[in-house]
Amino acid sequence: MDAPKSDRRSVGSRGEAEAAQFLERQGLAIIARNFRTRRGEIDLIARDGDTLVFVEVRVRTSRAFGGAAASITSAKRARMVAAAGAYLVRLGREPPCRFDAILIDGAGEPTLTWERDIIEV
Repeated sequence: MDAPKSDRRSVGSRGEAEAAQFLERQGLAIIARNFRTRRGEIDLIARDGDTLVFVEVRVRTSRAFGGAAASITSAKRARMVAAAGAYLVRLGREPPCRFDAILIDGAGEPTLTWERDIIEV
């Protein structure tokens, strides 16, 4: 049986908070959270030196369907690129950019994996 939607949201929110803390410990500065447009959403936007990093956070308590990494489909990647484009238009300039993912898999003692450059644009 699936968890209620509100429980899934809280798991996702906790995962995003954990991901942000992890990235900050790695030296990145979080500059925006949950940037939404009609075309898509970016969970975290960070700065890594001069590079703007658009971060997708995926949390899966089970690897039954491939885990967190498998949940980033080509359609999700396209929505991320569209949302990043909207963010850059608002920014008014285009710094070096990359797309990363924080993947959190498992219940109890989950593993966190940081995948860099998940999308080539």
